[in-house]
Amino acid sequence: MSHAVHHDPTVPRGALIGAAILLLFVIALTGAVRFGFIPRAADPSVTRAAAQVMPAQERLLRFIDRTDGAVVVSDAVSGQIVAVVPFGQGGFLRATMRRMAKARISAGIGAEPPFKLIRWENGALSLSDPATGRDAEIYGFGPDHTKSFADMLKAPAS
Repeated sequence: MSHAVHHDPTVPRGALIGAAILLLFVIALTGAVRFGFIPRAADPSVTRAAAQVMPAQERLLRFIDRTDGAVVVSDAVSGQIVAVVPFGQGGFLRATMRRMAKARISAGIGAEPPFKLIRWENGALSLSDPATGRDAEIYGFGPDHTKSFADMLKAPAS
């Protein structure tokens, strides 16, 4: 004698309708932003331009991978080494540079053009790649990550 109870494996109709409504709302909202019906929020470069925030400090830098896995950061004007990030350290810096390097590879640009590290009047930091037009905002990722880039602005250039 079997005591198995038959359960209906279907999802309730109300839950399916709710999920469909939510999905349509998300698609409509995304489309509204994409096509300019709703303004994009939190675009730092647009916000800075509107507020007329100017660069307070800039430095042209090159990032070169060494064969031992270290990343050497040098001043593009003087050639002086600004920082050496040993293998296994500087995960945020490496991830940021990897993303920027991929954009250069896609555009067929090598490592020669320098990147521009900028401290803005409002204290924000950004890394710009004039060769590709890409920017990486640094200040929003915590004090340790911000410090690793901010220290590159402090390092002396001879």
